[in-house]
Amino acid sequence: MKFLVIRFSSIGDMVLTTPVVRCLKKQMPDAEIHYLTKLRFHEIVDHNPYIDKIHLLDDSMPALLKALKNENFDFVVDLHNNLRTSKVKSALKVKSASFPKLNIEKWMMTALKINRLPQIHIVDRYLQTLKSFSIKNDGLGLDYFIPEKDKVKESDIPASHLAGYVGIVIGAAHNTKKLPLHKLKELSEKLDHPIILLGGKEDYQTGKQIAESDPVKIYNACGKFSLHESADLVRRAKLIVSHDTGLMHIAAAFQKPIISVWGNTIPGFGMTPYYGTNSKQQYDVFEINNLRCRPCSKIGYDKCPKKHFKCMEEISIDALVGRINERLGRSKIETNDAEII
Repeated sequence: MKFLVIRFSSIGDMVLTTPVVRCLKKQMPDAEIHYLTKLRFHEIVDHNPYIDKIHLLDDSMPALLKALKNENFDFVVDLHNNLRTSKVKSALKVKSASFPKLNIEKWMMTALKINRLPQIHIVDRYLQTLKSFSIKNDGLGLDYFIPEKDKVKESDIPASHLAGYVGIVIGAAHNTKKLPLHKLKELSEKLDHPIILLGGKEDYQTGKQIAESDPVKIYNACGKFSLHESADLVRRAKLIVSHDTGLMHIAAAFQKPIISVWGNTIPGFGMTPYYGTNSKQQYDVFEINNLRCRPCSKIGYDKCPKKHFKCMEEISIDALVGRINERLGRSKIETNDAEII
């Protein structure tokens, strides 16, 4: 059979689809698996050995649909479930399955604070699209493949950090998912361990301000490395501290211990770090519970709608530093449960 898997964006969401293509390919080894995404996200799947061919959406949907029709797919696995994927499925006229986005349940939670969200991770919702083929979760977690040429040279890492460092992901798609600058500064200043700040070009200035307090201990890598190189810095870290963002899921793919910090979004949306059922690794959740205004959005905002930003301002940096130190001193991780702070 020939399958088309669709996920147009973004970094974290695409990494979360990797168990689908791996389980499908390993359990149906004769199947041909194609993956459709946007041009700007192609590198996330370029080196995935379980994908036979990649199709890219750039500017022309008609040209893309013409090319896809020529492939004669047998089945479409829709892991995005939006208007564009509907157009693709309508044009191909083959059997398909779409994952449940839970838009109504998320609206009820954000608007009315009525929790009807199922206790199921998005990875398992993705895998439900393959139930008609009896594809099972192999328990191996997420994948992220870094080509050898994109691995970071030791000469590109400060000598003071070669013995080990904590990676702090300071970026996120929306400001209400990020600790404010003064909190990130406090965290970096109080943590007595080499730190590498991770993020995109848009996070460089924030990283620069954080690193000013101790440029030897704190290395600002934001905007200096490609996505694969940043992923390699995540892979090399002793521990990752991250907001609800793509590099958090890449860290999970490398089975790194993660301390996740949540603002306006909540773990209940099903996007927590995913190690797989075969892993003994664990993550921690830092969040402020019992706020009447939280969650205020399933995605995020540029500014707190209530103007107080309590979901991040009330995060205890001392507690966060204490937990980081505890995790760094732990020789063996024995549980896969998240701790709610």
